[in-house]
Amino acid sequence: MVRTATWPPLSAEGKLLFRRGAEIVLDLRPDWLEELHEASLSGQRMRPVAEDPVLAAATRRANLANLRHWAAANVSHPGRRVPANTAPDLLESARDLVRRGLDETALEAYRTAQGVAWRRWMDICFELTDDPVRLRELLNVSALSISTFIDDTVAAVTEQMRAERAELTRGAHAERRAVVTLLLEGAPISRSRAEVQLGYGLTGWHTAAVVWNDSGTASEQLEAAAEAVMRTAGATHRLTVVAGAAALWVWLPVGTAPPAGPLAAELAAYPDARVTIGRPGADVDGFRRSHLDAVTTQRMLTRLISPRQVARYPDVQLAALLTAQPEQADEFLAETLGGLLTADADTRETVLTYVRELGNTTRTAERLYTHRNTVLRRLARAGELLPQPLADNAVSVAAALEVLRWRGSAG
Repeated sequence: MVRTATWPPLSAEGKLLFRRGAEIVLDLRPDWLEELHEASLSGQRMRPVAEDPVLAAATRRANLANLRHWAAANVSHPGRRVPANTAPDLLESARDLVRRGLDETALEAYRTAQGVAWRRWMDICFELTDDPVRLRELLNVSALSISTFIDDTVAAVTEQMRAERAELTRGAHAERRAVVTLLLEGAPISRSRAEVQLGYGLTGWHTAAVVWNDSGTASEQLEAAAEAVMRTAGATHRLTVVAGAAALWVWLPVGTAPPAGPLAAELAAYPDARVTIGRPGADVDGFRRSHLDAVTTQRMLTRLISPRQVARYPDVQLAALLTAQPEQADEFLAETLGGLLTADADTRETVLTYVRELGNTTRTAERLYTHRNTVLRRLARAGELLPQPLADNAVSVAAALEVLRWRGSAG
């Protein structure tokens, strides 16, 4: 909150400088924004947020929204107190934090981002003027402006979180969420009690799914996508827990995961929805493990900026392991593939299929529905691009190409 009785005025020259600086902020450089994101998601207390793709994406959107909100206000009214940012997306992300069982400590991201923004703002100020009087005026008012804006915004978001927490404690959703959390954490809760509270049997087989969208906003497509997962798996009912405005956790009482192809065809009608599927598992341990599989797959798709709408854990298990450390994964890809890393998709797919077919060009051609001579030409081209002969490094090359199958173009 404001720590002075009256807001300090700015001179005409100071207002002009403030407006120019705010315009520079609005034209933000990508490296500045990335530094803001990395800082806001760092630290042990932010780990639950950083590891959840939906919450991490919401934090990034909040960083950008807060920065643009403050800058736009100072372009219009330079140096005046900036109202708290209470945009719907920001308040929705606060509700998601509560639904994940997190408290106000997750708002530490705002404070960390404030520190990064202040350092960048000082750089801008020193570029705007070398007049010590004007610089002192600019820094004094902007320090108060930034800190007050963050204080006010944190207060508004905190109030939203308290209201959401009070609402959840009164609803059936809170009960289901609490029971599922206990099961996932391996806490001592009896099977019979959990089944009664969930309305879902824990004996037998389970296949878990995570259904979400990348926009971070509520979507009727999520529920429709969850229904599509259930139909494709041949299940007659499902357990659904609302994990946030943009995410559902789903369990199906089936021992076979829905096939990726038919499920992708079903989901074509719901382009905003994305789905990851865990391995089927039995009883409470299977309930837990299948969900963790689906979450691991979701994180991998997010980490690789993958465009895939559907992914199953068995299909991505190797890629997930290889990309757990992104910098090391990039180094592995570059050293293993060399020029093949940026080759056309047909050539890369031919090499991967050739390795899977144990070096049989005829079967490779059949799998790819192409002529054997075409396969031979592509393999010859790949041989020119690879740092080592394919025969000497086939396993590593295939592993690297498997990662590329899931990675987005920006990965």
